[in-house]
Amino acid sequence: MDKNIDILVIDDDKHMRDGCHQILRKSQYKVALAEDGYQGLELLKNKVFDIIILDLRMPGIDGMEVLKKIKTSNPDSFVIVITGYASVESAVQAMKIGANDFLPKPFTPEALRVIVKRAVEKRKLLLENIYLREQLDSYIGMDDFIGESKPMIKIKELIRKVGPTGSTVLISGESGTGKELVARAIHRNSPRKNKPFITVDCGSLVETLFESELFGHVKGSFTGAIASKHGKFELANTGTLFFDEIGNIGTNIQGKLLRAIQEGEVTKVGSNQTIKIDVRIISATNIDLIKGIKEETFREDLFYRLAVIPINLPPLRVRKDDIPSLVNYFLNKYNKKRGKRIKSISFHAMQTLVNYDWPGNVRELQNTIERAVVLAKGDIIEPTDIFHFSYVSSKNQSTTLASAERDHILKILRDCNWNKSKAANLLKIDRKTLRMKIEKYEIITESVD
Repeated sequence: MDKNIDILVIDDDKHMRDGCHQILRKSQYKVALAEDGYQGLELLKNKVFDIIILDLRMPGIDGMEVLKKIKTSNPDSFVIVITGYASVESAVQAMKIGANDFLPKPFTPEALRVIVKRAVEKRKLLLENIYLREQLDSYIGMDDFIGESKPMIKIKELIRKVGPTGSTVLISGESGTGKELVARAIHRNSPRKNKPFITVDCGSLVETLFESELFGHVKGSFTGAIASKHGKFELANTGTLFFDEIGNIGTNIQGKLLRAIQEGEVTKVGSNQTIKIDVRIISATNIDLIKGIKEETFREDLFYRLAVIPINLPPLRVRKDDIPSLVNYFLNKYNKKRGKRIKSISFHAMQTLVNYDWPGNVRELQNTIERAVVLAKGDIIEPTDIFHFSYVSSKNQSTTLASAERDHILKILRDCNWNKSKAANLLKIDRKTLRMKIEKYEIITESVD
């Protein structure tokens, strides 16, 4: 039986409340009691309950009204209504409002246990569906790691060894080297492979909302909290929680994250109730966390908690032997995805790609091949197809790919009136990669957005 299921019974009949309490406690559920709708709604302000058992006929505020308020503030809670009068009609009405199931009076202890067990299973399915919506393309296997260079062989072997252990992993490497790909592969090679893999993008979250995103919140806990919310830890329970760019979080949140990992429990913002969690932590960073420790921007105790097993991903420029395999992989992928029939890439085009240092790593190569597939003039990709324009010098010598890329980025920025968000979208790269390229090529922008 799941000991972490919280149940609230709202019923004005003391005998009914006590009976439900005894039956459910024997099944090892955690049970809270409310003697009327007002008290029940008050309890819901400070705690999110997985299942709510609600009597429809109560003095003061009746069950239907309470049900409406519950579905507004706690839409993910499963509500079982108790109907003791005009059962079919009232049950149908309650289901239309948002009740998930109903239990007619009188009922046996076994009937209560069965319906609650069914609600527990449905709630688990709900959380899994939330996870699946976020992770439609989450399946990553060893076949997704393209290349047989010595660095890649070592990475694949590390994944095979680390996956089954359950240890925390810290993946370091430049942007675009495939840190999330490695994290997903570790998850897929672990006993948790059929459980959720939830990502926390530490680079995009507003710091003031970070705690709510990680731990969840109850309705009314802060301005804008119009409904209770599950946190990432809760969604990842029994699975893997991946912190992408962990170095971007502030020291205040670092402390709370450390406590959650050490104690195996979290508390929603605005609540004083703890929730037990069982997650594997995998983190990634493109910055030097050791340097952050010295500069006191990253906690040393958190670092050693996260980096039980460190994995460093090599940049693409030190494993250029993998570039032809990657190019052919992306060529086939985008032929199918974009409905194209590009047969191959010419020798000179491939040499151009191999000779380039790829500051954006595999992600940059992937975006380059997708553009080439879409814009190629023939069925074989030539050097002039690699970007949106031909780049041949007056001496009939091809310019470097880096020079061509700088000119192209500059043109797009000008076309977008220096709006970096629009430019990044047209270039099919993220803003972080665009900023990196602007700095690399020493492009002086006329405005900052």
